[in-house]
Amino acid sequence: MKCLTKAHAFRLLNLMLVVSTLFIILTVCFALAQPASAPEGMGAPTPGQNIPAVEPIKVKPDSSDQAIDTRLTRILEATGWFAAIAVEVKEGVVFLEGQTDSPDYRIWAGNLAGKISDVVAVVNRIQVTERSPWDFSPAVIELEALLMLSVQRIPRLVVGLVVFLLTGVTAWLVGMGTKKIFIRRLNLLLGEVAARVSSIFVFLLGLYLVLQVVGLSRLAATVLGGTGLIGLVAGIAFRDILENYLSSILISIHNPFRLGDLVEVAGHTGLVQRVTTRGTVLMNPDGNHVQIPNTIIYKSIIRNYTANPTRREMFEVGIGFENRISQAQELAKEVLNGHTAVLGEPEALVLVDRLGSATVNLKVFFWYDGTVYNGAKVKSSLIRLVKRAYEAHGISMPDEAREVLFPEGISVRMLENLAAEQPEGLQRPLPQPVLEPATLSSETEGNLVSEDEQLQEQARKSRIPEEGKNLLEENPRQP
Repeated sequence: MKCLTKAHAFRLLNLMLVVSTLFIILTVCFALAQPASAPEGMGAPTPGQNIPAVEPIKVKPDSSDQAIDTRLTRILEATGWFAAIAVEVKEGVVFLEGQTDSPDYRIWAGNLAGKISDVVAVVNRIQVTERSPWDFSPAVIELEALLMLSVQRIPRLVVGLVVFLLTGVTAWLVGMGTKKIFIRRLNLLLGEVAARVSSIFVFLLGLYLVLQVVGLSRLAATVLGGTGLIGLVAGIAFRDILENYLSSILISIHNPFRLGDLVEVAGHTGLVQRVTTRGTVLMNPDGNHVQIPNTIIYKSIIRNYTANPTRREMFEVGIGFENRISQAQELAKEVLNGHTAVLGEPEALVLVDRLGSATVNLKVFFWYDGTVYNGAKVKSSLIRLVKRAYEAHGISMPDEAREVLFPEGISVRMLENLAAEQPEGLQRPLPQPVLEPATLSSETEGNLVSEDEQLQEQARKSRIPEEGKNLLEENPRQP
């Protein structure tokens, strides 16, 4: 297993610092969400909560109005929640006067007065005053409570950071081990994917444990639930990208072609230059780079010309009806068998295809070695030599029959009679057919050699536009 390099350690340290900062922010937010407790012994109600029931307070049997007034006044003043509080009791009816800054405190005072023995009714005239916008006392109280809560959570936060560091190291070790195993047994891309998946799984598990240790149980459950939701949303939003990535994995596993193979896929022909997680780069015969997404590569029909170097080509030739078909076939077959680029096995064929309007059409099939010769060049050479053989043996190759109408008629004179009628000094010989050269190839046909090496040389000199690791550069699978 590779040692942890300085670059990896630096990246891991940066990641730890970022997540640690995130944990501190989450802890502060969690503390902010906790309600501040009331002073001990006060039983202070908080806004939005139900006022707890107050037990009946006994003054003494047959309490006087003055005793009720004195007792209730002391209780309300002791809370510190009321300003200018005044209590008046008449015939068991309690009248409350004063001010407070919370509606809950006003309700609480009324309930308290109603629970005192010998109280017949309560008239609550306490007014709720609005706080000044420049009153910072609530904020100061909340900050003090937050500070106390944060100090209490420091030990948990330290333990959480230790667990997180261990989680990061464990995730890195698991990823490296998984990558080595998959690269050794399968291939590079699948090893990288397996390493990332295993590392993310271990990291999420460690993050859940850290949140539990810190005390953010609800947030931990939210993280796990959110992870699944995010994965579902990402799968829908990036469906094409994920499909293309999966196609890259399948291509690297099945290896339908290798670097330098001449392939035809999705209507494009060229030499394979690179296969990345995004797409496949081909160099076409024109010297241009063609980038095809791996999704199209995996779904399309792939024609690999390099997998089998023996290739077949075909061309047609038409002869006149007055010629013997067997003689034309034998002449074409002699040309094929005498050509150095045509293979003897599989056997070349000269077959009658159809009867045209003015010709008998023959199809000529031949095989050649695609790694040595170029099919188009060999085909050009054979057509030239077959034409020469037919002309040498008097086999005509007429054009397709056409019907031409002359409404006013046309005079016809034989060439022999025309030559005889001309004076001796002006007589010209009839045109004779010019035979093609008997050489197998010419400079115009490029000596019939294959262009694969030229394309490879162009590829080595050019810049491949697709960035990323080449999945076909090395085959790490071992038997």
